[in-house]
Amino acid sequence: MTLAKPPGLEDPDKVPRSVVGLTIELASIHETDTHQHKKAQLLYVISGAITVEASNGVWTVPPHCAIWIPSGIPHVARSTSRVTVGSLYIDPALAGSLSDGCGILFVQPLLRELLLRFIATPALYPEGDTREARLVSVLLDELQAAPLEPLRLPMPTDRRLRRLAETLVDDPALRFTIEEWGARVGASNRTLTRLFQRETGMSFGRWRQQLHIGLALQRLASGQSVTNVAFDLGYESTSAFIAMFRRMLGTTPARYFTEIAEGEQDREVPEMRQSAGAASSPGAAIVDFKAVIRRKTKPQS
Repeated sequence: MTLAKPPGLEDPDKVPRSVVGLTIELASIHETDTHQHKKAQLLYVISGAITVEASNGVWTVPPHCAIWIPSGIPHVARSTSRVTVGSLYIDPALAGSLSDGCGILFVQPLLRELLLRFIATPALYPEGDTREARLVSVLLDELQAAPLEPLRLPMPTDRRLRRLAETLVDDPALRFTIEEWGARVGASNRTLTRLFQRETGMSFGRWRQQLHIGLALQRLASGQSVTNVAFDLGYESTSAFIAMFRRMLGTTPARYFTEIAEGEQDREVPEMRQSAGAASSPGAAIVDFKAVIRRKTKPQS
């Protein structure tokens, strides 16, 4: 990982400013160690795509979106190809009015310009009644107003669900029913249904769709075609995949990236606009979800 930082200011938590901006450039596959910051962090993906493991879930961050990570939240970030990220570190005293849970932010044009301004501003900018100080207030207002995207996949801990999850990560095109999965992992239909709801806050069918959404976003962001993604995920036709994508995210795959790049907000996302700590989606195969799943604490029965 290459961090574009001023000499001698290696730790943004120690920079005596309320907002510190950095540019992070990743040239290839990379995974950070588990870490946390005293300051809240906003990671904005300028190009490429990343995944972040935090708050008992894995988050997909496509281009032109950002992930909000509150102060003190342990997390791991992973890139799957070349990616450029703008990272803001915000004093927790200022971030207190913002969400206390992780979440993907739909970055509107003004917020994007503020992010780009701060990552281009010298870390030790003038304090007091300055333009930068006034822009901090505007930045906080825009963060408060930014709509959330449903891009988190909650990960189960029960050993039977984890076995199921690992199998789907290895082969997301599998189309077994909940009954067939129960026979494979040694649990009844009723037990699996109850466990999925309890551990992920959603049904098995919704969880699998969220996995597919995350996979699709990762692969589409890397330049794969909609048709190839659809068949790799086990859909019988491209139109069936597009219909699922639209049902989950309120728009087609082609328009999704155009809309977030242009800052459009007129999409309807059924049952998906929610608090930052609520359930949502990401993916695997192009992301090493096996490493994510198996790095978790020992499964419980």
